[in-house]
Amino acid sequence: QVQLVESGGGLVQPGGSLRLTCAASGIIVGLNAMGWYRQAPGKERELVASITISSAFGDRTNYVDSVKGRFDVSRDNAKNTVYLQMNSLKPEDTAVYYCNLITIVPVRREYWGQGTQVTVSS
Repeated sequence: QVQLVESGGGLVQPGGSLRLTCAASGIIVGLNAMGWYRQAPGKERELVASITISSAFGDRTNYVDSVKGRFDVSRDNAKNTVYLQMNSLKPEDTAVYYCNLITIVPVRREYWGQGTQVTVSS
């Protein structure tokens, strides 16, 4: 069973930065992607940033348009950890951020963290 533990959320002023960390534990076979989603009050959960993992073609990152140029997703393969560096934060970035991990062996499965609150406010 794979478990995801997030950390790094909190309260920050507009224009500030935060770094989220998600550590995966357990037996991970066929890792396909890791990333971050967020859900603001009254809104649907949306993909923020992800890394699709390919030994043949290398990692590929993907970002929602609203965070491009401000957020950076990265991972440490040896630690099974994914990071989300968030810069130039805006009040509209306020949400609960969830870590996501996808494996594809033997079948496709998704795993979720418990979520960490990010609040951007003066």
